[in-house]
Amino acid sequence: MSEQSYVTVADVMSTNIATIDPTATVLEAVVTMRDAGVSSLVCNRRDPSDEFGLVVVSDIARHVVAENRAPERVNVYEVMSKPVLTVAADMNIRYAVRLLARFGLSRALVLDDNRVPAGIVTLRDMVLRHINVED
Repeated sequence: MSEQSYVTVADVMSTNIATIDPTATVLEAVVTMRDAGVSSLVCNRRDPSDEFGLVVVSDIARHVVAENRAPERVNVYEVMSKPVLTVAADMNIRYAVRLLARFGLSRALVLDDNRVPAGIVTLRDMVLRHINVED
C-alpha cells in the first residue's frame, strides 16, 4: 500500500466552526464572530434536503456597512451566500486551490461523509502550506 504523498484539506482546515441561524440578525452574527474569533459563520440548514450557507465579514461590509443599513434590522439570510462551495476533507489541496481560484472564492466549507461541517479551509492557508511543502 502506498503512503499519502500530498497535503489534504483536512491537514490545513480550521476546525473552529461557528454557526448561526439564517434568521438571526447581522448584529447577532457580528457578536458571534467576535466571541468565536472567526471571520465567517456557517449558516444552518433548515432540513436535511437544504444546503448550508456562509456569511463572511466581507458580505457584512458590502451589504450592510457600505449601504448604511442597520445591522439589527438585517437578517443573515439577506447577506449570506447559499449554497456554498464544499470540498471533501481528503481532497488534495492542489485541487482545492484550483477549485476556489476558478470560482474566485477565498474559502470553502469542508463536509464529512455525512454532510456535517468538519471545518473551513481558506485559499490563504492552502497556498501557504503548499508552497511550504514544495520547498
